[in-house]
Amino acid sequence: MTTPSYPPPYVDHAEWVQTAVGPSLQIHPTQSGRRTEDPRGADVAWREVLAMDPDADTPGMRAQFDCHWTFARLVAPEKPSWNIEPSRPVVTEQEMVSTRCNPGAPEE
Repeated sequence: MTTPSYPPPYVDHAEWVQTAVGPSLQIHPTQSGRRTEDPRGADVAWREVLAMDPDADTPGMRAQFDCHWTFARLVAPEKPSWNIEPSRPVVTEQEMVSTRCNPGAPEE
């Protein structure tokens, strides 16, 4: 039996919205993005996000994205969007995980 292939693109679109914590980039993954097991998937998907919005290229935003890529896909695979905010603090990986990818304020 062959393992299913989930090729890029991994991100359908990204859009900025205004939330209680300020601007939030809502990243809408494709079905491939939700299911791929490619070890390079997060890097590929982040490059797709940056192609859509180069202003997202900050350490805190990448860390939030990586957290969503690793954990949101497991615990909420059908979540409509992964929301990352430039106003959130840069934290350790442990704190990022313990805050469910939302350091500094509740999830938006």
